[in-house]
Amino acid sequence: MEGVSTFTHWLCDLDGVLISDDGAIDGAADFLKRLSATEKSYLVLTNNSLFSPEDLHKRLASMGLDVAPELFWTSALATARYVHDQRPDGTAFVIGEASMHEAMSEVGYRVNRSNPDYVVLGETQHYDFDEIALAVQLVERGARFIATNPEPTGPSENGSLPACGALAALIERSSGVSPYFVGKPNTLMLREGLDTLGGHSGSAVMIGDRMETDIHAGVECGLSTILVLSGVTTAEDVARYPYRPGRIIDSVAELIDEL
Repeated sequence: MEGVSTFTHWLCDLDGVLISDDGAIDGAADFLKRLSATEKSYLVLTNNSLFSPEDLHKRLASMGLDVAPELFWTSALATARYVHDQRPDGTAFVIGEASMHEAMSEVGYRVNRSNPDYVVLGETQHYDFDEIALAVQLVERGARFIATNPEPTGPSENGSLPACGALAALIERSSGVSPYFVGKPNTLMLREGLDTLGGHSGSAVMIGDRMETDIHAGVECGLSTILVLSGVTTAEDVARYPYRPGRIIDSVAELIDEL
C-alpha cells in the first residue's frame, strides 16, 4: 500500500474508528486535525441512521472531536439520495427516527401510507408492530422495499439490540420480498460519498473497523483500505475473509505522523 500522505480523499467509518462506547478513541482528535491541516478532504461515514448530521456533530463535540455537520455521510442521507435519483419527488412510508424522515423530506419525498413508491426502513429505538405490519402490507401491494443497512444488531451496555437488518428480515419473511440495502457493504454509499467530495477511487482510502462492511465496500469500490483494530474486527479475524485490507493498524493514531 502506498504512503497515506498521497491520498487526497478520506472516507472514515465512525464507530470503532473515531469513537467507542467509552468516548473518543485515543488519537482520533489529532488525526482529524491533521487531516484538516494537510488539506485532505474527508467524510465520516456511518451505517447508523438514528442521528442527523447535526446530532452527530453535537455528540462528537461532547467527546472533544470537531466534525462539522456537512462532513457526515449517514445511511439515512445516502438512502434519501438514492430514492431521489431513482424516482424524483416520489412518496414513501418511512419507519425510523426523525433523522430518517428529515432526510427523505429534504429530497422532496412526501409521506404516503396507502400507495407509496417505497417502504423505507431505518434504525429506530421504537419499532412499532402496527407500522411493521403496514410495511409488510404495502410491500405486498407493490411498494419497493429499501432499508438503510443490513446490520442485524447494535451494541448496548447489556448486550446486543435488534437493528435494521433484523427488522428487515422480519418484513422480508412476512412479505416474501427482499430489501435493497443502501448502506455498507453496498458500494453505493461510498460512491455517493466520493461524489460529495469530488474525488475518485484512485485518490481515496476507506478506513473502517469491520471487514464485512467497511473493508468489503472499500475493496468492491476500488479504494485503498485500512482496517483499524480499535473496533469490532480482531487481527485473528482477518484470515477468515476472502479479501484483505491494504493495511492493518491498531488505531488512527498510527497515521497522524504519516499525513
